[in-house]
Amino acid sequence: MTLDPALGALLAGCFALLFASAALHKLIGLPRFRAVLEAYQLFPAPVVRFAGVVPVVELALALGLLGGALRPPAALAGMVLLGAYAAAIGINLQRGRFDLACGCSAAGERRPIAPWMLWRNLLLAALLCAAALPLKARPLLATDYLTVSAGVAIAALLYASIDRLLGQLLPRGQLLRGAP
Repeated sequence: MTLDPALGALLAGCFALLFASAALHKLIGLPRFRAVLEAYQLFPAPVVRFAGVVPVVELALALGLLGGALRPPAALAGMVLLGAYAAAIGINLQRGRFDLACGCSAAGERRPIAPWMLWRNLLLAALLCAAALPLKARPLLATDYLTVSAGVAIAALLYASIDRLLGQLLPRGQLLRGAP
């Protein structure tokens, strides 16, 4: 199975933007991110001291997704990272820790983890799987570049809108857990 290069560029652009913005949020508020990582209680303190590695990995993924031959391994690594984020959320939800900050929002904004975030990360990982597929051999045309640019912009706006909407409509996963 191969992927049209315009669709491949669209997926790569969308996920590169996602990982780059996530890295930027973490780098701007690195002490806050370190505290969030520690609060998840999944890693020993010496490992948490290296929290700054996470945004560096996210930046490397963003660059790799845009880097031609590096796209497939970057997509696979991104899937693993998104799966790890989903697992961390799932483990803490299972522990009943619904007031734990997700660590996925802008500095200064505190959002508690919720089941929908777990499903969001799994869906994103599944979509990123397509970016690892080989591309069909056809040159990108001027209309492809325009389509990809507009598609990335629209996808970014939709993602931000849906993320904000779910964050306000489903705080702490109340609707997904059946709570009033």
